[in-house]
Amino acid sequence: MKALPSESINLVITSPPYALHFKKEYGNVSKAEYVDWFLEFAKEIKRILTNDGSFVLNIGGSFNKGEPTRSLYHYKLLIELVETIGFKLAQELFWYNPAKMPVPAEWVTVRRIRVKDSVENVFWLSKTTSPKANNRNVLRPYSADMLRLNKKGLNKTSRPSGHNINESFTKVDAGGSIPSNVIDETFEENTIDSMMRFGNNSANDIYTKKCKENGIKIHPARFPAALPEFFIKLLTEESDTVLDPFAGSNTTGAVAERLNRQWISVDLDSNYLEASKFRFDKTIIGT
Repeated sequence: MKALPSESINLVITSPPYALHFKKEYGNVSKAEYVDWFLEFAKEIKRILTNDGSFVLNIGGSFNKGEPTRSLYHYKLLIELVETIGFKLAQELFWYNPAKMPVPAEWVTVRRIRVKDSVENVFWLSKTTSPKANNRNVLRPYSADMLRLNKKGLNKTSRPSGHNINESFTKVDAGGSIPSNVIDETFEENTIDSMMRFGNNSANDIYTKKCKENGIKIHPARFPAALPEFFIKLLTEESDTVLDPFAGSNTTGAVAERLNRQWISVDLDSNYLEASKFRFDKTIIGT
């Protein structure tokens, strides 16, 4: 990133190695070191972002070692990103992944004193209070209830909360409903490429199959396509530039390519980069 010009990137979206107790083969630092380690990247991210650019950070939580209590390392990082680096917190979102494993096993499946984690934090940060964004680009199909209300009509009323509901509630000419801040697998129903409709644990997608066929190491923590697709559509326009500094298997680059964005992806492991080429093989995906 130090080689990139200042204010040259419209969106940085990434999922860096989390601060876990056990070491992953792709590398991860301890919770005690994590904040200081990541802030060096954050300084460069802020420098290279355009003034209306955004930084989207997917980061998972964890339990404290040896006890059934949660670590605050990712919240400490968020505070430092805002108070020390100078980012604005545009919004907190959550990635819902029902396929997550029930860990730590000691607390979840053995002693049965905690429940399974199924969400991860996604922090949307920006350089200014007015980052480029358009939620019309990520509208969801109207629900059957909304379509029914539109057809039937709704009398003007007031909820116990004091929220007034009038005839405008039944309008469906906006093109779709505004999505919530929870991103789940249903967003992938309308994904741009059927070959990308898999979460990070799929064993049947083209990337995984081709890695196995060619004896190439599969990245163990792959980005689901729904995450970069959602934010690239929400926060950028065609020809904008997207950067993933912890690219892994390069799902971000593949999605950006299909959405006609410029992209830069970086990873320290050349094996992962080599395997990511399968995501761009036109003879495989037919694009």
